[in-house]
Amino acid sequence: MHLLVIRTSAMGDVALVTPALRGMKSQYPHVRITMVTRSPFDQFFHSIGDLDLFIADFGGRHKGVAGLLRLFSDLKNTGRIDRVIDLHDVVRSKLLRFLFFLAGVPSTVIDKGRPEKRKITAGRIKVKLRHSGERYMDVFERAGYSLKYVEGPWIIPSIEAQKRISSIITESGVLHIGVAPYAMHALKAWPEEYMIRLLKMISDRTKARFWLFGGREESERLKAFEKKIEGAVVVAGTLTLGEELALMSRLDLMIAMDSSNMHMAALAGTNVVSIWGATDPVTGFGAWQQPEEFSIRIPFEELECRPCTVYGKGKCRRMDFACMNRMTPEKVFEKIVSLNLL
Repeated sequence: MHLLVIRTSAMGDVALVTPALRGMKSQYPHVRITMVTRSPFDQFFHSIGDLDLFIADFGGRHKGVAGLLRLFSDLKNTGRIDRVIDLHDVVRSKLLRFLFFLAGVPSTVIDKGRPEKRKITAGRIKVKLRHSGERYMDVFERAGYSLKYVEGPWIIPSIEAQKRISSIITESGVLHIGVAPYAMHALKAWPEEYMIRLLKMISDRTKARFWLFGGREESERLKAFEKKIEGAVVVAGTLTLGEELALMSRLDLMIAMDSSNMHMAALAGTNVVSIWGATDPVTGFGAWQQPEEFSIRIPFEELECRPCTVYGKGKCRRMDFACMNRMTPEKVFEKIVSLNLL
């Protein structure tokens, strides 16, 4: 049996495929799996034994409609494929599914729960939905493979990356804390001055080294942020993704918003404190297998308008961004202390 698994973006969503794939390879070792993703997301999967990785080149060979046809041809050349497991369900993966359907290959596709998510953001229901990682497992189950929970860490960095980080983390007697102070969408972003105040409160309490994570496009902002915090070091733009994962696996704590860094650190087995504003873990995008109390946000009872978005897009309906502005550094600091994470 040969399964073709498709998930090519976004970074956090691709990383969340790792629990399902680890479960498949440990519980169904006879099943061949080819994982289709893009570079550098292959770094998430290198430690999963006997997994075939196919790196799609959407900026070159596999660009556009003609490129998609080449991708279909290239995938067929990997050997007979018995089923497509579509964990993405976007235009590109739908077209690939259709081409494989014409070739006689059945597909099983993810149910993203869009109607339920719309009800949550519209304020009609406030129930916790299945996590995205669990939804990935559901797809395999519908394809005939019932998965049991696999213990973490789910992302294990390469030996080379771990050696590189061992030469960087040399201080002992300090807390190594990862910080991702920014987010892709404004409705996910905690005010920068709040994060600065929080880190200063942590420094006043204990000796800490702060490792600043973010996208390469945020490197200049992070360099300016670094100058405001004693003991801070910018990671973005200086390490490869594999090295960032190795660093995350060595942290005592990660502090992040609803972001890919939150997901990656959790999957690397690190404690993650996440700060939530307009989005919320109830929609299924919380940090994987982290305690509920590690997700810090204004309760629904105090701010009924949240969550108002699933992915962070849009504008604040109240016009005052209360969900983040009311989440003061003092509240977050007190919560972290109460959780014995410092």
